Amino acid sequence: MTTSASTSAPLIEKHTIGYVPPEDRHGKVRDLFTLWFGGNIAPLPIVTGALGVQLFHLNLVWGIVAILVGHLVGGVLMALHSAQGPQMGIPQMIQSRAQFGSLGALLVVLIAGVMYIGFFASNIVLAGKSLHGVVDSVPVPVGIVIGALGSGIIGIIGYRFIHVLNRIGTWVLGIGIVVGFGYILTHIQTDDFLTRGSFNLSGWLATVSLAALWQIAFAPYVSDYSRYLPANVPVAATFWTTYLGSALGSSLSFIFGAVAVLATPVGMDTMDAVKLATGAIGPLMLVLFLLSVISHNALNLYGAVLSLITLVQTFAYRWIPTAKSRAVISIIVLLACCFAAVGASADFIGHFVDMVLVLLVVLVPWTAINLIDFYAIHKGQYDIGSIFQVDGGIYGRYNPQALLAYAIGIAVQIPFMNTPLYVGPVSAHINGADLSWVVGLLVTSPLYFWLATRDSAYRRRLTSGKLAGSL
Repeated sequence: MTTSASTSAPLIEKHTIGYVPPEDRHGKVRDLFTLWFGGNIAPLPIVTGALGVQLFHLNLVWGIVAILVGHLVGGVLMALHSAQGPQMGIPQMIQSRAQFGSLGALLVVLIAGVMYIGFFASNIVLAGKSLHGVVDSVPVPVGIVIGALGSGIIGIIGYRFIHVLNRIGTWVLGIGIVVGFGYILTHIQTDDFLTRGSFNLSGWLATVSLAALWQIAFAPYVSDYSRYLPANVPVAATFWTTYLGSALGSSLSFIFGAVAVLATPVGMDTMDAVKLATGAIGPLMLVLFLLSVISHNALNLYGAVLSLITLVQTFAYRWIPTAKSRAVISIIVLLACCFAAVGASADFIGHFVDMVLVLLVVLVPWTAINLIDFYAIHKGQYDIGSIFQVDGGIYGRYNPQALLAYAIGIAVQIPFMNTPLYVGPVSAHINGADLSWVVGLLVTSPLYFWLATRDSAYRRRLTSGKLAGSL
C-alpha cells in the first residue's frame, strides 16, 4: 500500500520526533519484512546465538530449540509495537509520554537511549573485527572508526535510505547465509559437532532469554520504522510482516553462530570460527557481514539520536528539531561511541552479555505497559497534541499508575534474576535459570491494566481531546 508521497519522499529525512502528516506518508508494508530480515543477518546476532553452546554448553539440537522458542515468543511483543507506527505516526519513545507522562517518560527514554548507544558501540567493534579479518593490514581500532562512519552516514540520511539498503540486503545476505550454512555443514571440522554439550535447564532458559531479549530490545524503536506508512495500513499486515522478518532473520543468524562454533575447535572467537568454518568463502562472508553490520547499526544510531532529541525536547518544548539537529547529534554520539568501543573491544563479549541481561530487567515492564495501554486501554486512540505539550496535556507530567506498575515490574524480577552483578535466590535455587522476564511480563501486564482502569482520570482522558486514529 502506498501514497502519492511514495515517489516524491526526499532521500534525506526531514522529520525527527514530530508527527508525520498524511501527505508525507510513504512506503509499502512489505518493506517491514525486508528491514527486519536483512537487518538481523549480522555479526552481533551470530555472536549472541553462539553463546548457547559456548557459554551455556547446550548441544546443537537443544540450542536450536531454545533459539527458536525465544525468537518466536519475543517476536510477538516486538511486532505488536511495530503495528503502532502507522496508527500513531510518531516515534516509539515520545509515544511513551502517553503512558508515563511528559516527565515520567524520561527514565524510560533515557534507558532506551543507553541501550541504543550500547548496541551501536558493540556493533562497531564487530565491524572493526570483520574489516580486520578481511584486510589484515587494517587494525581493529581503524576498522571501528570506518564502521562507525559508514553507519553514521546512513543514519543521518535516515528512514528511507535505511529501508532501501535493507531491501537489497535481504536478497544478498539471505542468499549468503544459506550458502554459508551449506558450506559449513559439508565441511565440518570436528568430531563432536552433534555431541558437544548437553541439555541443562539453566542454560536452555538462558538461551531462550537471550533470544527473547534480542526481539524485545527492538521494541523501543521498532515502530520508528513503520511510522511513515499510511494510517490505513491494517494492524495485522504490519504485525505479520515485521514478525516474520525479524523472527526468521534473527533465528537464522543465531543458529548460524551456534553451527559455526560447533564445527570448529573449542575456544575460538565466534567470528574467527565463522571465518574458519566457511573456508574458501570465508572472506566473502566476512565482507557481507561487514556491510550488514554497518547498515544495521544505523538503526541503533538513529534510535539513540531520536531518544536524545526526545529528552532535550521535553525541557526545550519550543524547539523544533530539524534534519540538521539530527545530523549534529548523530556526529556527537558517533564520536563518543568510537572512543568507548576502541577501549572496550578486548572484552566485548563479556560487556555485551552483561548489558543484555541488565536490559532484560528494565525493558520488560515498559513493553508490557506500552502494549496494554495501546491495545487494551486506549485501543489506538491518543491525543497527539497532548504528547508534545510541556505539561503532558491530558496525560499530565506524571502517570502514577504507570510508574508504580513499572517499579513493581522491575522489583518482582529481582528474585528470579541471574546476571553477573546479582543472582536472585529463586534463580540460585533452580541452578541459575533466569525466569525474570517471564515474571515481569505476567505481573506488570495485569497490574497496569487494573491500576489504569480504576483511575477516574483515565476515564476522563478517554473522552477528552482530539484523538488520533483507532484500531
